[in-house]
Amino acid sequence: MVAKERYIVRFPETMRLDASAPLLCAGITVYSPLKYFGLTEPGKHIGIVGLGGLGHLAVKFAKTFGAKVTVISTSIHKKDEALKHLGANSFLLSSDQEEVQAAKNTMDGIIDTVSAVHPILPLIDLLKYHGKLVLLGGLEKSLELHVFPLLSGGKMVAGSGGGGMKETQEMVDFAAKHDITADIEIISMEYVNTAMEHLAKGDVKYRFVIDVGNTLAATNLQD
Repeated sequence: MVAKERYIVRFPETMRLDASAPLLCAGITVYSPLKYFGLTEPGKHIGIVGLGGLGHLAVKFAKTFGAKVTVISTSIHKKDEALKHLGANSFLLSSDQEEVQAAKNTMDGIIDTVSAVHPILPLIDLLKYHGKLVLLGGLEKSLELHVFPLLSGGKMVAGSGGGGMKETQEMVDFAAKHDITADIEIISMEYVNTAMEHLAKGDVKYRFVIDVGNTLAATNLQD
């Protein structure tokens, strides 16, 4: 395949291509807002809403930048995964009002990866003065936004959808240096339809990667 150089991303030879492939989508989607909104300074307290394909990488990047990371989720079943596997500093169950109340005004920034409609006022309340809530999920319906908490706290609600080629290369180089990859499940082409069913149910940790090479090799052998 021939392509223009400006649209090519170089992967260091030390990187696993299967576990690094999702970085070109999910990786840059979380890396870019952390950089752009000034949330990469060591010691920042960053909240990550949702622990899926985007969220688990957001935790990895934020931790590597030196942030204190709190995973915010509606599911208590994500707690062990967040703390023990991904190394988050704390876990906040968003349905536990006592926990939410105790965490108010403690976070410098929040990366919200959830694509389902959900209330964002409780997230805004978690922010410190001049804190930033960045939305990454593509929602089909509008969210309700209360302006007064923004005015009284000098807070920001913004959105981010990815990054450019230069920043993507920067992200890949950073990931290679710090051994950041996606948690994946490798599948063959024959499994794609089943994989789509699992995706619809949110039953994947955390990205499916199609092994095209081995699938084609197996097909050629059969022929």
